[in-house]
Amino acid sequence: MSDTFTFKQKGQINVVLNQARQDYDEPIVKKQDSGSKHFSFEKIEEKLNQFVGMEEIKKTVKEIYAWIYVNRLRKQYSLKTDTQALHMLFKGNPGTGKTTVARLLGELFSDMGVLSKGHLIEAERADLVGEYIGQTAQKTRELIKKAQGGILFIDEAYSLARGGEKDFGKEAIDTLVKHMEDKKGEFILILAGYSDEMDFFMEMNPGLPSRFPIQISFPNYNEHELLLITDQMIENKEYKFTSEARKKLERHLKFKVNQHEKSFSNGRYVRNLVEKMIRQQAVRLLREGVPDRVSLLTIRSSDITIEEGKEKSYDLSDQNQEGITLSQY
Repeated sequence: MSDTFTFKQKGQINVVLNQARQDYDEPIVKKQDSGSKHFSFEKIEEKLNQFVGMEEIKKTVKEIYAWIYVNRLRKQYSLKTDTQALHMLFKGNPGTGKTTVARLLGELFSDMGVLSKGHLIEAERADLVGEYIGQTAQKTRELIKKAQGGILFIDEAYSLARGGEKDFGKEAIDTLVKHMEDKKGEFILILAGYSDEMDFFMEMNPGLPSRFPIQISFPNYNEHELLLITDQMIENKEYKFTSEARKKLERHLKFKVNQHEKSFSNGRYVRNLVEKMIRQQAVRLLREGVPDRVSLLTIRSSDITIEEGKEKSYDLSDQNQEGITLSQY
């Protein structure tokens, strides 16, 4: 297996997983009642398969698991083993699943004995950078201490380098790099952010790229994937779209994707949209009087309050009067 896994998609997260622990003789996975020797991976794989898209990410997680598993088998047969660090870069826009995948990796590596706890500590620039000399290193060390046995996830990590050489952000970077070496195998570092900004951040810090041998990109969702995510959310909450409501939603999502907005938050945007339409449905039902069961289930086009405008040009469906037939997921 190559030392570096790089997938050409848009997105980002940096996870530093140090694999140089000296406990290779321990079981690779915890014993489970299922009887499967790969229960830890199968459990995470099942969770990943519930997510829309993310095919390359799912493939990468499997490769990492397989590498650790085979490496430990080689150890048992007194064969040479590779002790490379599994530092990771996750590149992607908001709402593409970076934090979720980081949590699942923590769970997987805890089950495998790579990490003692597997918990996730989320941080941003303000949590690391101080206001006076010496404060930054102290704050950064405290965060690393909290992340011991788990994952330290730093969002918008590129902001640490925005101030140049005199900025305290550089002190945070230097402290992180030092502890990546001093505390190998004790924590995973994840640096997250937009793809372009993270690439620039790596270019401005020549010593960093080699410390993150695994690079995973999280692409934006297309309109079909966003619609599928919406369907899943609606079904899980026990609602149904009318045919016209779903057409309106599909038109809107296609418009948003074609806008190519850098700030578009993908799955997070869909979640907020779903929550808003549920509130709008509640207001409509309150106005209409005591609803029956079908009414309580039904999301109509009027419940989806969005500014259409140019979006109508993307609508290829007939503009018939809204019916009561509910779309099926």
